[in-house]
Amino acid sequence: MQKPFSFRPIATDGAARTGELATAHGTVRTPAFMPVGTQGAIKGVHHDDVRASGADILLGNTYHLMLRPGAERVAALGGLHEFMRWPYPILTDSGGYQVMSLAPLRKVTEAGVTFRSHIDGAMVELTPERAIEVQILLGSDIAMQLDECVKLPAERHDVERAMQLSLRWAERCKRAFESALPGHALFGIVQGGDDQSLREQSARALIEIGFPGYAIGGLAVGETPEVMRRVVGETAPALPADRPRYLMGVGTPADLLAGVARGIDMFDCVLPTRNGRHGLAFTRFGPINIKNAHHADDPRPLDAESRCPAARDFSRAYLHHLFKAGEALGGTLLSVVNLYYYQDLMAGARAAIATRRFADYVAQITEQWSANI
Repeated sequence: MQKPFSFRPIATDGAARTGELATAHGTVRTPAFMPVGTQGAIKGVHHDDVRASGADILLGNTYHLMLRPGAERVAALGGLHEFMRWPYPILTDSGGYQVMSLAPLRKVTEAGVTFRSHIDGAMVELTPERAIEVQILLGSDIAMQLDECVKLPAERHDVERAMQLSLRWAERCKRAFESALPGHALFGIVQGGDDQSLREQSARALIEIGFPGYAIGGLAVGETPEVMRRVVGETAPALPADRPRYLMGVGTPADLLAGVARGIDMFDCVLPTRNGRHGLAFTRFGPINIKNAHHADDPRPLDAESRCPAARDFSRAYLHHLFKAGEALGGTLLSVVNLYYYQDLMAGARAAIATRRFADYVAQITEQWSANI
C-alpha cells in the first residue's frame, strides 16, 4: 500500500519556509526546483547527472507526452517513471500553458481545448477529464488541473473569464481524479493575472473545492518581474499554510529567491537547460556567457569550488571552444552546470531558513553575483 501524499512544514523564517513533500515515489525537500523534462527527458542531459545535481523531482508535460509517444503507450510500458527510468517523484503540467503558447493552433470552449497538433496537424481535444486521464496513465506523483493561462498584459474581462473557466475546470478535474492511486495528488491553480481581487477570488474558490496543494499560475507570461513578485507576495498568504505552494514556470535565480522569501515551496523553469544550450552558465559569480571571445584563452574553470564536475574540471577556454566548434557537449556541460547551481541555490535556502538566516543568505548570494569574475 502506497503512503498518502502529504506536506510537512519544518521551519520558517519570515514568510520563507522549508519542509518535505511525501509522494508515492519518494520525498521532495522544499523549497524545491524541478528541472523541466517536457517530453520525458531533460534536454541534452543524462538522468544520472540530474539526480546527482540534487534534484528530488522532475516535471513532464501532459500535452507533449499525450501527442508523442501517447499516454496509453507510456502506460502499457509501465508508466512514465519506468519508461524514462526515473524512479523518483514526477510532476506533470496539465497542458494549460500550451493553451497560451500555442494560441494560433487551438480553440477554447467550456468543454475544453481543441488543438491542431504541432507535430502532424491532427485535431486533438484536451478536456479537464482527458487531462486527468492522461496524467493518471502517465503515473505522475503530482498532477495539475487543466487551466487557461492568459498572456499579460490583458484586459480585466479576459483575465476574469479565463479565471472563472479555470475554476469550473478545477471542479471537473477533481471529480476525474478520484480514480487516481493513493500517494498521488492533484493541485489546483490560482489564476487572475495581475489583478489581486481576481487572484483572491480564485484562491478562495479553489480552497473551497479542496486540493492537497496549490499553484500560482499565469505569471512569467509578459509582466515585469516587479509585477510578478507583487502578485506572488499578495497571493501566497491567501493559500493554506499546511499545503505546498508551487509557482509555475519561474524563473531566474533572483526570481527563485524572491519566491522563497514570499512563501513559495516549489518552482520549475526551462532556463537552466535552455540557457546552458545557448552558452550561458549560472554561477555564484553571476551569469557567464562562455561564447564571449575573452574566454578563448582563459584556463580557469567556471568555479573551482563548485560541486559540479563540469564547472570545476573544464577550463573556460575549453567550454568556449566547444560552442565555437558547434559541439553538442558544450550545451550538455553548461546545462549540467546550471542544474547544479539551481539545486545548490535551493539547498542553501533550505539550510538558511532552518537556521533563521535567510535574509543574510540572500544578501550574500546577491553580493557574490556582482563579483563577475
